[in-house]
Amino acid sequence: MIERSIGSPEEFAALYDRHAGTIHRYAARRIGAEVADDILSETFLVAFDKRRAFDASATSALPWLLGIATTLLKQHARREAVAWKGMVAGIAADVVPDAIELAGARMDAARSAKRIEGALRRLSTGDRDAVLLYAWGDLDYQGVADALGIPLGTVRSRLNRARRLLRSALDIATDKETFHGRTDTAAQRSY
Repeated sequence: MIERSIGSPEEFAALYDRHAGTIHRYAARRIGAEVADDILSETFLVAFDKRRAFDASATSALPWLLGIATTLLKQHARREAVAWKGMVAGIAADVVPDAIELAGARMDAARSAKRIEGALRRLSTGDRDAVLLYAWGDLDYQGVADALGIPLGTVRSRLNRARRLLRSALDIATDKETFHGRTDTAAQRSY
């Protein structure tokens, strides 16, 4: 499809139709919905301009497109802090155990979300890109490697490091939970 678009540019529209939703969702999760449209447009403009350089042996154009989107997102780094707040709010909204405990759950979720946000910020750019491409871009390890132009082993290392840091942030949050001023040892023993 990409090769055909070199001679017939209108063919490129099919690539957009196939992958625009995924690119938009990925960008919206990374940097916020208000900028996702711009990232989507820029991604396909860059892809169209660089379509001659596309590796025709690739089985899918999605990793290539997500790699372009990731590069563009790095250019919007100042706005990424807004995305973390949106992501944290989304996590907190999903952690609602019981209507009776709603207020407590919100406070606990807010504390946990801040720890997760801090842990994500402490990740190196490469580790953060790998984990977000894997989690939000729905790419497998090879897809992440293709998107970032790095070896598969590097993807495994980056995801392992990122998981360890995020798990540690959640374990710290769990260990410090208290109930009426006492440490909840049952929660500690469950880990």
